[in-house]
Amino acid sequence: MSRSLYGKLALVLLFLFCAVGVLYTLLMVFTTRMYQQEVNQKLNRALARNIVTDQLLSSQGEVSPYALKELFHLLMVINPSIEMYLLDENGGIVNFSAPTEKVKRSAVSLEPIHRFLTEADAFPILGDDPRDATRQKVFSVSAIPLHGQPTGYLYIVLGGEEYDSVADMLNRSYIFRLSLWAALTGLLFALLGGLFLFNMLTRRLTKLASTMETFAKSDFSEALELHPQDFIPERNSDEIDRLRSTFNRMVERILQQVATLKQTDILRRELVANVSHDLRTPLASLHGYLETLLMKEGTLTREEYRTFLDVALKQSQRLRELVGELFELARLDSREARIQCEQFSLAELVQDVCQKFQLTVANRGIALKSSFTDDLPFVEADIGLIERALENIINNATRYTPSGGTIAISLSHESGSVMIRISDTGCGIADHDLPYIFDRFYRANRQNQPGGAGLGLAITKRILELHGSTIRAESIPNIGTIISFELPTVHF
Repeated sequence: MSRSLYGKLALVLLFLFCAVGVLYTLLMVFTTRMYQQEVNQKLNRALARNIVTDQLLSSQGEVSPYALKELFHLLMVINPSIEMYLLDENGGIVNFSAPTEKVKRSAVSLEPIHRFLTEADAFPILGDDPRDATRQKVFSVSAIPLHGQPTGYLYIVLGGEEYDSVADMLNRSYIFRLSLWAALTGLLFALLGGLFLFNMLTRRLTKLASTMETFAKSDFSEALELHPQDFIPERNSDEIDRLRSTFNRMVERILQQVATLKQTDILRRELVANVSHDLRTPLASLHGYLETLLMKEGTLTREEYRTFLDVALKQSQRLRELVGELFELARLDSREARIQCEQFSLAELVQDVCQKFQLTVANRGIALKSSFTDDLPFVEADIGLIERALENIINNATRYTPSGGTIAISLSHESGSVMIRISDTGCGIADHDLPYIFDRFYRANRQNQPGGAGLGLAITKRILELHGSTIRAESIPNIGTIISFELPTVHF
């Protein structure tokens, strides 16, 4: 228990309450004793003076030995708690009412006596106790005679041996003991209340710690059961609530990242398999034709020799394109990938790209058209990457559009952006293939049409992601496909 936060708080609280209890008791003992001494001295401040005036002095103003003896006897009978001493003018003890063997001093200091006689409200004033060489007590004193140069002093110690120890005072004081027990009871009640409140405050933290341990034991893969109360509005939350909400969001993020890593690992395996397959096919064909050329050297006709070289060259070209696309996609995926944005006319770029494909589409019997308004605003993007994206989409469209088909590129100005739509009248894409056509190495089964490595649209998607844009695809089998995306316009 002492290792938990609640246990540590409980121990700290217990220590503080014990320390406060001890300090309070000592303070109560000290203040009570000082208060008792003050009250006792104030009540008896005139005791010595009255005795000197009424009983101790003779008619000539001198101390009567007979009166002194009778007075000592009377005080011993009436109030044995006080002790009376007759002092000379220097503070020396001349006579006293205490037993002889218990008096340890031969003189007392005159400084407290002078203070008593001159300072009316400075109580309590402690003077020397003749019974002890180091102790001091409250007293009452009167000069002898009352007026003129004193020749001696009547020194009365208020509270004899029975007041010497604090324990005796505590045993005799019912009010003090009652106050002490009340204070201790109050401290105990406050301690129990504090422990209860600490338990209430740390209960949520304990629950959160248990939840975190459970999540850690699940290897950070087990979804937690979250309740609506786990998400506290910011204005009503404290540090523990905010910690819990942050942990819940962190769990969701971790689970998403774990799922993403698993999916990425699956894609990585598929990538390796696809790359191996796509590289193996042209390499095997290239190797086979070159090996055939070597084996049949001198036996092939010029036409056969050229045919074999043409096939090998095509396979080499396919291999080069595949490796180039892989490097391009890896570069776009890297953290160092940066786009160099500039302002340019998208209409002019589309015309340039269409010009590049005129010969290709003409040979295939495909019509390539573009349409846009003259007041189309400039866009801000990386012109080289956008050109590459357009080429990939058009090249993909020409691959799956039959002879006599049409590829149309339209540009339209929408709020804050230019929308680009590239449509074809090709074989279309099946509904179950449509969500995956932008994935790497994914080739939809388009009526057994020949395809590339499946990286062109993946590269296009990555280019547009770097521009903060999203590429979309719509398709109807045997009707055609529309690929669209948008780029932000320039604001002057």
